[in-house]
Amino acid sequence: MLLVFGSLNVDMLFRVAALPRPGETVLCPGYELAAGGKGANQAAAAARAGAAVRMVGQVGDDGFGRYAREALAVAGVDCDGIAVSPKPTGIAVIGVDRRGENQIIVASGANLDVDPEQVDHALLRPGTTVLCQNEVPPGATFALLERARASGARTVLNLAPAAALPPGVLDALDVLVVNELEAATASGHEGEPAALAQALAARHDLTCVVTLGSRGALAAGRRGGWRIEALAVEVLDTTGAGDAFVGVLAAALDGGFALPQALRRASIAAGLACTRLGAQTCQPDAVAIESRLAGLREAVPLA
Repeated sequence: MLLVFGSLNVDMLFRVAALPRPGETVLCPGYELAAGGKGANQAAAAARAGAAVRMVGQVGDDGFGRYAREALAVAGVDCDGIAVSPKPTGIAVIGVDRRGENQIIVASGANLDVDPEQVDHALLRPGTTVLCQNEVPPGATFALLERARASGARTVLNLAPAAALPPGVLDALDVLVVNELEAATASGHEGEPAALAQALAARHDLTCVVTLGSRGALAAGRRGGWRIEALAVEVLDTTGAGDAFVGVLAAALDGGFALPQALRRASIAAGLACTRLGAQTCQPDAVAIESRLAGLREAVPLA
């Protein structure tokens, strides 16, 4: 089972010709509502890829909260771990330009009330994968990861958005997933992504996966390193690509795939997510991922 502990938001999506500069107002014809939040996005991506997923988080007692919960249920996620907060449901405002680049502002709302005690200790056992991000209070996330590791569960942290980590948190991880900026934050210094991943893996006895956008991704761990290309697609919106990658990677690992195969599936999911607008609405299902395996070469050893 994959247990996702994290944020649920409702996204307001604005399609614009160009993203606004500081002080600039940009007009567009309208907007769309979509379910979002890194936790919910990754949970939905994993469920669509075939994993059994339970979401743990908080929403407000409002229409946005019901909308967010219903979207996860449609994706196949177990929503029994989602509690109701007196705060309003989290909201994200997303501008997307004609090249697919984005700017995002998030109001956390109910996500600030997410509590590790929402997770029944009986769920934290060997055979469970716990997936966290960095959009709910960090102390809650870190406490859950340490509990999960002590109980024998696999622990996965997507350090997004980037933030400094207290001592010991990296030692409680089996898998750390970061982009290039987040890799530098986690390691405490700049460097080439492969070197940073290898150093983090060796220092903390974990697998470090670094996403590289259009250049694919790489991973370094106990059994060596791997590099995977990006799927060639016509990009419409990059908003959901990172969450699709992380969710499908966690789903594949939870399903017993070895790291190279998990990376390949995650890269395909991220590429397909770029071909549609939105965060959760863009995510491919298991059939779509499987259908594109022939179009992406297998991961190769990291030089």
